[in-house]
Amino acid sequence: MENKLTVGIDIGGTNTVFGIVDNNGNITFRGEVRTAEYLDVEEFVKTISTKIKHFLSNDQRKNLVGVGIGAPNGNFFTGNIEFAPNLPWKDIVPLAEMFRKELDVPVTITNDANAAAIGEKIFGGAKEMNDFVVLTLGTGLGSGIYVNGKIMYGADGNAGEYGHITFVPGGRLCGCGRRGCLETYVSATGIKRNVLQILADTNEKSMLRNKSIEDLSAKDIASFADKGDVLSIKVFQYTGEMLGKAIADIFSIFSPEAVFLFGGLANAGDLIIEPARMAAIQNALEIHKNHIKILVSELNGSDAAILGASALAFQ
Repeated sequence: MENKLTVGIDIGGTNTVFGIVDNNGNITFRGEVRTAEYLDVEEFVKTISTKIKHFLSNDQRKNLVGVGIGAPNGNFFTGNIEFAPNLPWKDIVPLAEMFRKELDVPVTITNDANAAAIGEKIFGGAKEMNDFVVLTLGTGLGSGIYVNGKIMYGADGNAGEYGHITFVPGGRLCGCGRRGCLETYVSATGIKRNVLQILADTNEKSMLRNKSIEDLSAKDIASFADKGDVLSIKVFQYTGEMLGKAIADIFSIFSPEAVFLFGGLANAGDLIIEPARMAAIQNALEIHKNHIKILVSELNGSDAAILGASALAFQ
């Protein structure tokens, strides 16, 4: 069988990772750029396209069949990124068409969480599942939802914005312009806001006070918690409880076989999984309490995103 190639691009609020993938699921080339450094989207597209073309030989270019892109607010139907709150480019960006002009192959785009869910379905822990939800816990919070074996896109391609449900009415201001969105409490940025809230409520000593909030990461908080820092543990307890309450509602609406957590915050493992599971069970309907399954994605973060996005092109 001829070795067909696709490009998978995962655009995040902080970083964009991309790779060339063959039809056996092997990533033959990886690259990364800092999304936030590209205020000009045309420069962003040109930079990535140049890196891809530089890697591909003339023979390999003949085998390139398409590009798949996972991006916040990526619309499968239109090929646009539409009003993404965590990206430097606002309004509507015709990203699929821009990459098509550069690489001269078909380009498909979808929500970044949908791409992660496709990766989980094809290459990860959801291979045997038809109904599951992937929550991407990155700069924001996204969701990829499989129902009856198919990704749910909705009537206009914008389904799956679970991070923007109004979780706390009148709560924290979100990048989308609304208040109280779930991602302002449960995400890489949300957990930092939880840190500020918890530190403000006590004078208790904590390793959290030794690092500026700008430089603080979920990985740092997890490291402090593992060392027994009481307030760091409390931050994960609070974040996990918020996540668990939201997952209880997911089971009420979709009744999935499992909810997978994907992204940097999920790497904290039981620090966030256990309080989330307890809160989900406590807040779930009786018919779901014995079926709550919360799992960490089985795929390496950047690989899953690249593979999921590339699968769009193969499809």
